[in-house]
Amino acid sequence: GEGFRAALDLSGRPDVAMILRGGSPDELSSSISREEYNAIVIAPGILRDERGPLVAGELYTIVDLPMRSTGTGANVPFRGVGERSAELRDGFRIVAGRMFQAGRNEVIVGRGAFSEFENIGLGEQVKWGSTTWRVVGVFEAGGSVSESEVWTDAVVLRGVYRRGNTVQSVRAKLTSAAALQTVRSALERDPRLNVSVRSEEAFYADQSRILLALIKYV
Repeated sequence: GEGFRAALDLSGRPDVAMILRGGSPDELSSSISREEYNAIVIAPGILRDERGPLVAGELYTIVDLPMRSTGTGANVPFRGVGERSAELRDGFRIVAGRMFQAGRNEVIVGRGAFSEFENIGLGEQVKWGSTTWRVVGVFEAGGSVSESEVWTDAVVLRGVYRRGNTVQSVRAKLTSAAALQTVRSALERDPRLNVSVRSEEAFYADQSRILLALIKYV
């Protein structure tokens, strides 16, 4: 339980906003439409550079993989990421292989997942549902919980899982940690939107409390 809490503590940043559907406790139960996403990215307080707002719409689902230690199946997060998702994770780098190519059924695997689960070696193919994916790279992300995930192109994952034109969460780099309230006020007052806005740090702290309590109870 403490090891899990420590991993989540490394995962959250106070200057990154985590935006979900209003009332959704986690990414799995959230859904944000394209129209809502377009309204979110123009909010004041979001950092912009020459490429535009530093924002990523992401999808999140769960797949099954056998553990190396026991051979039994376990749930593994499978995340569809945007073009700028890697920039929103501290210490992200490819440590083996390469980044997936947009538009292809290719995945990269976090270092933790790569060492813990079978069937996701470099060059291997893994089938989830009716779709086959090829593992092309392994990544690090500063020891955060992202290293326990499998990543692919959000556009590809959206098509495979028939998610229409939606995302489940939006991550946004803020101009500063203090700008969170500016973003929250702008988005929660917008009548077009029904969203909740927290810092990534607060989001993972909430997840940590819930899961740590469950682990300790068990």
